Amino acid sequence: MFEYKFYQVQVGALNGKPKENYEDLVKTHALEGWKLHTFQPLPFSAGGQAQAIQLIFERPIER
Repeated sequence: MFEYKFYQVQVGALNGKPKENYEDLVKTHALEGWKLHTFQPLPFSAGGQAQAIQLIFERPIER
């Protein structure tokens, strides 16, 4: 079995760039045993731009 952690990175409205360094987030979570499972854009603005990116991390549940 696995457990999952969801993390949202906001995207700038004018420039479309992430407001946080997502590469550092992935590396930090990896040190804690998390693996990046997937990412997905969240609600789109009227212009079609994602307002946030959701990172979904996965790791085995230790029993």
